[in-house]
Amino acid sequence: KGPRCGALSLPVAARMSHPEFVNHDWWSRGGRDSYLYYISAIQAVYLLSEGKEIHVYPVGLHAACFPNWKTGNQRRPAAVNHSGNRRMSLQSNVLRRTLRWGSSGIVEFPMPRILEINRIEELAQFGRDWETLLGQTAGASFFQSLPWLEAYWRHFGAGQRLRVLVGLADDRPTGVLPLVVRTEKSKLGRLRVLTYPLHDWGSFYGPIGPDPAGILRAGLEHVRRTRRDWDVLDLRWQGAVGAEPLDVRQAMTAAGFQAYPTVWDQTAIVDLNGTWEAYWSARKGAWLRRFRNAERKLLEQGDLSHVRYRPAGLKHDDGLPRWDLYDASENLARQSWQATATNGTTLSDEPVRGFLREVHQSAAAAGAVDLNLLLLGGSPVAFIYGYHWRGYVYGLRRGYDAGQTRSGAGNVLLAYTLRDSFARGDRFFDMGVGLLESKRYFQTRVVPVMRYSHFPPLAPRAQILRLKRWWQERRLPRSIAVGRVQDGTADSR
Repeated sequence: KGPRCGALSLPVAARMSHPEFVNHDWWSRGGRDSYLYYISAIQAVYLLSEGKEIHVYPVGLHAACFPNWKTGNQRRPAAVNHSGNRRMSLQSNVLRRTLRWGSSGIVEFPMPRILEINRIEELAQFGRDWETLLGQTAGASFFQSLPWLEAYWRHFGAGQRLRVLVGLADDRPTGVLPLVVRTEKSKLGRLRVLTYPLHDWGSFYGPIGPDPAGILRAGLEHVRRTRRDWDVLDLRWQGAVGAEPLDVRQAMTAAGFQAYPTVWDQTAIVDLNGTWEAYWSARKGAWLRRFRNAERKLLEQGDLSHVRYRPAGLKHDDGLPRWDLYDASENLARQSWQATATNGTTLSDEPVRGFLREVHQSAAAAGAVDLNLLLLGGSPVAFIYGYHWRGYVYGLRRGYDAGQTRSGAGNVLLAYTLRDSFARGDRFFDMGVGLLESKRYFQTRVVPVMRYSHFPPLAPRAQILRLKRWWQERRLPRSIAVGRVQDGTADSR
């Protein structure tokens, strides 16, 4: 852009993974599985129009266009015409400003080849690579692991279509973008939604790998090229507490999708930096007095102890699920107020009980279980169950014995759990979405959980939803519009 940056006659460097599509008389430089060609920008447009995948880097532009690029007296690339003959028609002072490949200011992420997997059993071949990539993903959680997806699909995959996009370079996975197409009810009728397979079990989700933005863009470009089997592209659960948030809107725009951001929900976070003493002294005085009174009354009834179970995983010969502790948590869930809830997501609820038990065994094997019990006189009176992953702790469910309601056993256990997390060196404790009023005394901040939506023009009903999201986006800087509530979508989990 600008007066010196838009000429189609300027040369560009185009990295193509299929060199057989070009004339080898062109000056080129090989690299791994792709080649760098210096061609004219008009030829790059032609190749793109033919459906070829190339990465284009401007060469020979004025320094004001890209001030971070270094200049040098390297071999000058020849701009070529359509017949493949070399020509040197550009001004010499422009040609001298050639791109020094690998110089500071330029970071290359070659576009991976995308392999789409639609059958859950076919993902087993990528198990070890998936685990490695998850370890390289900033701000990841156990919900992004393959064992969690496999268990989720076995229990809730009916009626959904799996679309896991694996990025490959040299036939080795470089990233994973797990997606599903699921039908959801809305005020506009049933809509096919392309989204992540989290289904509100956690707060955040996203691409897996060291370059999440790259695999997201490559995956979305694959989605754009393939037959559309969805009415709305809805990338929910976006955000992060332990890493830089992914620029989802930029990735969607680069892939050719207009994105509408709205707030999906909010989650309460406890930042575990600093010391427990500093954190605890910052709690409100009146509430602290009530807490100490509750703790004292519990101590008057018997010995009070905190049990926390965190197996290291099978890799360290420590992957036992400890069903005695899990069953104690499940029994407390039956005795708590959660037993009367109608959403069917408590540990003891039959629609999800088998799923959560299967995930518990997988999480124990992966070293991701975080199970907390408060014992009064040796008997469990409260539980907090969740998962931890590289310093990020997610509290999936918590509850207490209804007979101990007035004693504040649930708050006492949460305080003991956070104190232990400070001692262990955890970084964040995510208390999850919903019921924020009951979490306000413990939280250090409330983090919005974003979603980014795209509505294809050929999906008429989705256009009404697009207008609503457009209006929400305009209001977003001034107020929080929780998208799933305003759209009237049903949580069928």
